Amino acid sequence: MRAAQGVTGDVKMAASDVLVALARSHFHFVMSELQSHLKAMRKVPDEIVLLTLGKMAHRYALRCIPFVGMTLLTLRAVLTQVGSGEVLHAICSVLEQWSKGVHTYLCSWEQCPFPRKGVAQFCEAIYPVFRYVVANWLDCKEEEDKQAVLGAVAAMLGVLLHEEQHREHTWEQLLWLLQQYKEVRDTSRVTKSLSYVLEILVGVQTPIPQSTALAISTAVHRQLSDVTEEPGLAQKAVLSRCIMLQGKERRLGDGPPCRGSSLPVLGCWGQLPADAECDFFPAARMRPEETGMFLHSQLSGGSEAGRVAALGLLGVLAHSDGPAARGKLPQVVEAMCSLCSDPSAQVRRAVLEFSRELLSSGSQSCWPWDVVGHIFSEFSRTSGRLVAGGLFAWENPEDKAIRALCMDILGSLDVTLRGMTKLLWPRLLQYVVPAQYSGMLIPLSRCLRALVERRERAGCEEEEEEPDAMDSQEQARLPAPQALLARLLVVAAAPYPSRERAVAALQLLQALHGRIHRGLGVAWATEIPLLLQYLEGRTESSLASAEWERRVLKFLRASLEPVEDEAWTVGLSQELSQRLGSSAAGSWEKLFLYKALGTVLAACQDLRHVQGQVLRFLRDTNPVELSEAKGMISVVSHAAESHFHLVLGTVTMFSATFTRDWSYQASTGWKVQRRQKMERTQTIRAALMRTYGGIALHAPKEQLLTCVDKDIMGNILRLSRDKQRDLQLKLALVQSIAEVSCAIQAVGDCGSFELSLKQEATRTLLAWIKREPWDSLVYGVFQALEELSKLRPPLSGKENRNLLAVCCQSVLSHPSEERMKKGRKSVRAAVNMELLHRRGMEDLGHLIETLLEAEATSACFDDVVHVLKGWLTSAKEWERERALQVFTHVLGACKERCELMRGCPYKHFGSLVGLLGSLTSDCLATCRQRAWVCLGYLLQMQAKRMKVPQTDEIWCLCEELNSPHTETSAETCTEITKAVCRCIPAAQAVDFLTAVLGSLLHVMPPCARAVWKWVFVFLVECRKEIVQEVPKILDTLYSYMQQSTHRPFLLHAVFLLTRFHQEPVISSLLQKSLFMDSDTVELWRSLGRSILGIRILRCLAEKLNRAGNDRPGTGSSTCERHDRQTALETLTITCAISEVVLALRSTEELRQLLPHLLPSLLRWASEMLGEERLLLLMSSWGELFLECQMHVEKPCRVFLSALELVLGKCMAQKWMQLLVNWGVWARLEDPLAYPEGVCLLSRVLLHAGLVSPCLVKNLLPWLDSCSVKLRVTATAFFSSRLRRLLEDLERQQSALEMENRLLKKEGSPEARRARLNGAADKEAIVLAAMRKQLAELRALIARYSYDAFNGPNERPELELPLVAGRYMYIFGDVGEDAQMCECCTFAGSTKTDQSASRRLVGWVVCGGQGMGQDCDQECRGRGGPSLRETRMKGGQ
Repeated sequence: MRAAQGVTGDVKMAASDVLVALARSHFHFVMSELQSHLKAMRKVPDEIVLLTLGKMAHRYALRCIPFVGMTLLTLRAVLTQVGSGEVLHAICSVLEQWSKGVHTYLCSWEQCPFPRKGVAQFCEAIYPVFRYVVANWLDCKEEEDKQAVLGAVAAMLGVLLHEEQHREHTWEQLLWLLQQYKEVRDTSRVTKSLSYVLEILVGVQTPIPQSTALAISTAVHRQLSDVTEEPGLAQKAVLSRCIMLQGKERRLGDGPPCRGSSLPVLGCWGQLPADAECDFFPAARMRPEETGMFLHSQLSGGSEAGRVAALGLLGVLAHSDGPAARGKLPQVVEAMCSLCSDPSAQVRRAVLEFSRELLSSGSQSCWPWDVVGHIFSEFSRTSGRLVAGGLFAWENPEDKAIRALCMDILGSLDVTLRGMTKLLWPRLLQYVVPAQYSGMLIPLSRCLRALVERRERAGCEEEEEEPDAMDSQEQARLPAPQALLARLLVVAAAPYPSRERAVAALQLLQALHGRIHRGLGVAWATEIPLLLQYLEGRTESSLASAEWERRVLKFLRASLEPVEDEAWTVGLSQELSQRLGSSAAGSWEKLFLYKALGTVLAACQDLRHVQGQVLRFLRDTNPVELSEAKGMISVVSHAAESHFHLVLGTVTMFSATFTRDWSYQASTGWKVQRRQKMERTQTIRAALMRTYGGIALHAPKEQLLTCVDKDIMGNILRLSRDKQRDLQLKLALVQSIAEVSCAIQAVGDCGSFELSLKQEATRTLLAWIKREPWDSLVYGVFQALEELSKLRPPLSGKENRNLLAVCCQSVLSHPSEERMKKGRKSVRAAVNMELLHRRGMEDLGHLIETLLEAEATSACFDDVVHVLKGWLTSAKEWERERALQVFTHVLGACKERCELMRGCPYKHFGSLVGLLGSLTSDCLATCRQRAWVCLGYLLQMQAKRMKVPQTDEIWCLCEELNSPHTETSAETCTEITKAVCRCIPAAQAVDFLTAVLGSLLHVMPPCARAVWKWVFVFLVECRKEIVQEVPKILDTLYSYMQQSTHRPFLLHAVFLLTRFHQEPVISSLLQKSLFMDSDTVELWRSLGRSILGIRILRCLAEKLNRAGNDRPGTGSSTCERHDRQTALETLTITCAISEVVLALRSTEELRQLLPHLLPSLLRWASEMLGEERLLLLMSSWGELFLECQMHVEKPCRVFLSALELVLGKCMAQKWMQLLVNWGVWARLEDPLAYPEGVCLLSRVLLHAGLVSPCLVKNLLPWLDSCSVKLRVTATAFFSSRLRRLLEDLERQQSALEMENRLLKKEGSPEARRARLNGAADKEAIVLAAMRKQLAELRALIARYSYDAFNGPNERPELELPLVAGRYMYIFGDVGEDAQMCECCTFAGSTKTDQSASRRLVGWVVCGGQGMGQDCDQECRGRGGPSLRETRMKGGQ
């Protein structure tokens, strides 16, 4: 604590606190140590030491008493060395705490363990210090110094006041304290010091001089009423205590005045906070007369703040028991009555606070002033200003606070005080009925219920006689029983915004049942607790106002049933009628009063009175005012609950009279007058139509069905027949039809009842909807149709479709909000129309749901889908969005209704999935989300009719689409697409694709890729299931080829389909009705460019090779027909080959395919060569097209062009140029030069290296073909190869001869002989092989080159009927005319032919080596000559 350096102030303060805490167990040790430090220094003590001494005195006051003298003595020695600053503050704190400790000792010396000391001893020690402080420190300049000195002086004055000789100095210092209010900025310390001194004066029973008391009152009151610097709550309480210490005393408790005497501080500032100093203060009478006069003067002539302060102090004086103070109170209260009309809100609040204190004090002498009436008038005054401001009134916070204060005062009334029952009962009861006091009902109900209980306990005898408490005028102002019931019912029926108010009204009704009617007690004892139980725990959002209103009306009806007094019931209806006149038009209260009046009329047994009231409302109601018309309908309809036929007859009679009079009035008067009469007439008719609807709703169920068809619905339709219907009439028609339909349904089991006017009512509504423009849609028309559709008889299928079409047209076709704004519609009007049509879409969804429930057949669902499809595929995005909203609602409602399909799969499932799938990529996010939801619903519906895998997984994936990650959403969409596509039945594949492709008409280009994704995924995922549907699918894709913007996607779809179903796709493409149009050409080329090009080309080659193999027998029309079809087929295949080859990218694979492709093309080129074209009847447009093309171009040219394209892909350009130079293609087209062309083609192919064994193997069977053209082709093709073989053989023979000549010249004779023998053997072998090959070649030449018509014979037709390719064995001598005189033919040498063919193939493959004389030997083995010996005409 005394460290000079290195220790912060916080550490020193912590050390000081440790010492104070240590003194609790070692007080003398710590105090001795402090005293030693205080004396040893002989100079101004350290600040921390002084602060520790002050803490010791504050904490251990009684234990510090022995050290008071030495401590003050030591301090007095160093006072002269103290200036301003922290040391001054510390010494003042020590003086203050030690002086207060002495005062505590003087008040409770019995608790001190040390011997008692007298007051004089303490005053002797304190007085010198006090004099020095007063003489030297009172004029301090610094604010902190002044505050410290104030505390020390006040504490020392508190000790000196205990000895009489020092009291004279007290009055001087009190005036100095009052002067400090002007000197210091923070006056709270001054106020506390003043209060401390005054409390001690009260304790020592010392009167204050009059001048000093007046100065104190003036200064303190000035502080209370200071508007420039508002004092705090605690300071106000201390100031108030200062005033009260001068004016009154109140003893509480049994202790001595200075210890336990106290009085609660009350006033306009409310209760003191818990941490305020001294909630209670000792009281004693000092100057009551002066205090009263002072407060009276402040009320009459003071400032606003002064009046508020004076009223607060008077509220405290009202609790005083002193006779003098209470005697002055009536005079002050009389003066205060003039403040009731004060415009200041603060003064009015102070008056209300004084009223609270006055009522709680039991001052009966002040009751002539109507305190209760003033509270209610203040509440009405502030509430009236709010009501007068209307809907847009701004609530003043001060008025709100005053209303809350009035309710708080009334709620805190203590009715147990003496005389309260007679005072409050008549005064409070008359404030129940007026509407302006509804806000006070909660505390009013509490007070009245408490008074009722008090009166019941007292047995209606007052505890004391007070004849002036209630006079005859007050008795006359008491409300009537019917008025009480009517008002409390209105309050109870409106539970919000204050549910507690409804509870208070019901509780007050139960308490006042004896005053209202003696027959209500039993019923209310049961019904009111039920209503209270219903309200308990409910909030504004959970309590439906309509349901609560219905319960209150039901309670009213149940209450009136036991009442047999008709006069009382009639009086209640009259009271309700009177209140109707005083209620605001259109207010909720007035509408409820209408319903309550109708309920009372239903309970009334005086039928004449009931009919008179109904007629009065029908005649006197102004239908132009919608609120009055609605009220009239409420009265009449509620009255019909018990008097159905009476009320219905009365309304029908009035309607007939009105109609008769109207037809006459409408034809008279000027044009303007007639128009006005027409408008009023339509308004009355609309009101009557609504009245019929209300009567149907409230009619007894057992009586409704007998009258509803003719008397109710018939009258409604009759009243609606008009050429010009205004909006009110249309609304009335819709509302009345809906209400009548609901009433019929509410009957329950109607048996065989059918509404005969249902179709007429439906046609009326639909005809009106058709004529209405889009911006005149009436809300509720779909609800009326919905309710009407639930009735029997059901509508036909055509009527249902018409209904759906009309409703969808009226709702879905209106422009969007943005377009309406652009069309010069105001923003507000556009928003309102959008909201109206949005509600219309919801109602449309409910209507469709109702139709499905009523029909419960798949045909009805098909009708709904058919109507909505047109809107789902609309080009307008807002129409698609609305249609999707409706469709989502319909599917969500129908997903659980399995009976729609009766367990069978939905036949339009595929088309719906396609349509919704395309909408999942819509440009609007709402459309995309709703499309996914619809798909989920549709799958759930399909899963209930057939086995659909992964339904739950798909639904879970649909819920994941709300993921904020784009990649996650894209993956989820892909997974859902795959799962959904797998659920599409194969039979509905075409429907699915048609729907998807049809949606491309309105899809934006950026979204087209996502739409096509559905097609691609479907073709991949369902490849196994759609095998049978491939031709139809291809036709569907082909039909959309005209959409050039989507051709790339469509070509890719055909590619996917071909990838998994090559044969069906190629067959379908070849069977197109149009021969190679541009779309088909593009398809073939796209397939040729793909990786499937070679596969497709191979398939086409196989088809071309198989064409014509199944030809029937010759000589019939069927054969000719088959030949023509074969020709068309081969032409189509060849054209397809041309397009595929043209787009093909792989040359090597085409080379491998050439051995199969070239024979096929060459075959049909030879078959078509020189063929006659006959015009036959075409069986199809394709054949006709081909026939026309055949007239323009030679058929063989198609095959040759294809062959040219193929060879162009397989050979180098030089070989192709060689073919052109040699004129191969021209020769191939010429029937006469065709063999030469084939021969030249074969030579080029040989040089190009394209003649493979596989090619030879494929061409060789043509040599044995029954077709002359094929044999010629094969012979010509192999001729060049045979000539080449002959040349090779001759070269080999020449080489052998040269070798023999060389061998003969070289070596010894023996060696030459040996080599010659070996060479001879070799030569013999080679010559044998050559002879065999030559014989084989000559046989082939003789076999395929004979033509009788090219020989020398003049009549070649008489020659043997040789068939090309057949061996003829001829023998005998030749006659003179060069004819065989004798011959024997051998035909059918098939075995020989086959053997020769095999040998030729082997020879070609083996290069012409190792062949024997098989052919020649075989001929001789048959007994005929050798082939070399055979001679024929023409040198053959």
